[in-house]
Amino acid sequence: MTSLTLVLAADQRSQQVTDWSSRIGWIVGLGLFVALVYWLMREGWKWRGTLQGGLPDLPPAPEDGAEPLLTLRGRYFGSTTAGQWLDRVVAHGLGVRSAAVLTLTEQGVRVERTGAPDFLVPTAALRGARLDKGIAGKVLTEGGLLVITWEHGGRLIDSGFRSEHAAEHAGWVDAVGSMSSPSAAASGAAASAAGDPDTDQHPGDSAVAAPHHQEGPR
Repeated sequence: MTSLTLVLAADQRSQQVTDWSSRIGWIVGLGLFVALVYWLMREGWKWRGTLQGGLPDLPPAPEDGAEPLLTLRGRYFGSTTAGQWLDRVVAHGLGVRSAAVLTLTEQGVRVERTGAPDFLVPTAALRGARLDKGIAGKVLTEGGLLVITWEHGGRLIDSGFRSEHAAEHAGWVDAVGSMSSPSAAASGAAASAAGDPDTDQHPGDSAVAAPHHQEGPR
């Protein structure tokens, strides 16, 4: 019994005392690192917004809504330069992810967002729609994203949405495609490609989808 007591006492004496000052130092250092990363991301966001300052204001959503052709409730995941899924567009709040309600009318696509400005994509600005799986750093399942391509300020833009019911996406692709102006989109895409040939594109994506087109499995 005496030997066991001596062994237990020795073990207790050999236990290391917790170095709280070292732990606190690590925690503070980690917190500062996270804060630095967040600050750099915020500055990069502001810098990108400054570079896109020439983009005109977005057309406001009309107060008196026309007869809705389609309605979609879900989320808005952001916008990019058409065909360049990592080239995020942040000007005028287009980079803000939010809950959204899309309404298709003869006037165009009305986008109502929670915590971000509403806007209208006029019918004349529609250039096509497609099913995709990723935009602006957000990757979903194949065909899980509705991407609407439109023109604003001479620039082709892809905007990504996801409905609460993904089966609704195909109907939107057909409806938006039937109202689009693909010839204008083709000329705009060619000009964009000529001006920036080295920008990475999403694998398998073209700059603009033709009307009534849905991507198959890649």
